[in-house]
Amino acid sequence: MTSSPAHPGAISDRRQSVTERNHTENKGGGAEALRLQAGEDGKKYDDSGIVRKRTEVEIQVLSHVQQAEGIVKTLEKEEEIATKLPEISLFLPDVLQNAIFVGHIVTDLDSVAGAMGAAALYGGTAALASPINSETVFAFQEWGVPMPQYIEDLLEENPKADICLVDHQQTSQLNPVIPVENIVGVIDHHALQSKTIVTDKPIYMDIRPWGSMSTIIAHTFLTHKRAPPKPIAGMLLCAILSDTLNLLGPTTTEWDRLMVAVLSDIAEVNDIQLLASRQFKAKSRELASLSAVGLVKGDQKSFSFDMPDGGFVGEIGFAVVETTNDTVIVNRVEELMPEMLICKKERGYSCLFLAIVNIVEMHSYLLLCGPSEVSLAQSAFPDAPLVDKASKDSEAILMDLGSRVSRKKDFIPAVTASIKKGWVQPSSTSGMKRVMSEAFDVEDAGTLDVDPNDPYGRIQRSNSIIVKKRPSEKLQPMQVEA
Repeated sequence: MTSSPAHPGAISDRRQSVTERNHTENKGGGAEALRLQAGEDGKKYDDSGIVRKRTEVEIQVLSHVQQAEGIVKTLEKEEEIATKLPEISLFLPDVLQNAIFVGHIVTDLDSVAGAMGAAALYGGTAALASPINSETVFAFQEWGVPMPQYIEDLLEENPKADICLVDHQQTSQLNPVIPVENIVGVIDHHALQSKTIVTDKPIYMDIRPWGSMSTIIAHTFLTHKRAPPKPIAGMLLCAILSDTLNLLGPTTTEWDRLMVAVLSDIAEVNDIQLLASRQFKAKSRELASLSAVGLVKGDQKSFSFDMPDGGFVGEIGFAVVETTNDTVIVNRVEELMPEMLICKKERGYSCLFLAIVNIVEMHSYLLLCGPSEVSLAQSAFPDAPLVDKASKDSEAILMDLGSRVSRKKDFIPAVTASIKKGWVQPSSTSGMKRVMSEAFDVEDAGTLDVDPNDPYGRIQRSNSIIVKKRPSEKLQPMQVEA
């Protein structure tokens, strides 16, 4: 197995000093430090006198601080746990002891941190399902923890090792080297939909409708009156912030808010907003520099439908790009359109969508690559206007989804509801004012290879017929006939 992506350069002295202050001031969670920074009147002041309101994550940490501190005080030390008799009211599954905990392919921070937390909790080994992104690299640097091995390497050493899946349970997201018969557990926070794993024997299942899988792990630590080690607490904290969009996303629950407060205390984080801002900047930097292939396939999930009585039968692909600067991604839609069509043909999708989510403004655009996508999007989001670039020869079609930002809670439920109500693919493109042709010759689209000049070994498409990127232009409403 190849090594992990090259590690970025050392953290600057300035950043290091911020990190050290973040971890060492006011040991015990830094609640008082946060109060002083955020201010008692709900505003935060900096040295220049500029005023801003508290962010949601600051509000939630401060509002839960007494509860969080009370919880932390009840947690037992590791040396006390070893001598304690088991409590009949608590269940810690023996089947997960010594198991390998691994997340989904196209791995993200929640799947990596969740695997590490579960391994620490249940007594096993964490593994990587695929190379990590820049946000996860940031978390590893921030908390000084080594990266786990790849699942391929661990299974090569022990092909019969027990496996616990974290942050997924669909075969489409499973690393192909994992034998289904090795799976002994699933810890997840996603809906049970198409392609969920099927096992010959009962396995351990822990699926909760919370905003992050890492919230589940943190909560389980606490129910057993155990505190995760500080670096693990920090990783879990970063993962929850990532999956809940800094506690602003629609999937955020009260449990996510409470666990952020508790983990901030355990990890001794004094400025939760600073941590969240630096983390999201790290994530956004990579997205801006990713190839079109990486953007389209980087966070893509598929959903199968088989509706009765002549209803829709097919597979829908839905990709998401989360960024702090959506203009950078919107400027590349002409480059993304052909890549979406190629991916759509390669994977046999009936429709493929790409949502561009601004995680600062909590606003999304939906990129539509064909008439089927336009038809389904208009059915699923009837109040969302279509927009395009002001250039008359632009073929890019964008839908303004407004404040909808979650694939799990906003996008897929709306698409599913529309299909269940009887949506079917249009038989022709007649009546459509303008869409990009789906008669795209995949063979002429070039080949995928590894960029030899990129330290991360990113995948690129060589000799591809790609529409040239145009300069940023103001988005204007677009009329598309039904």
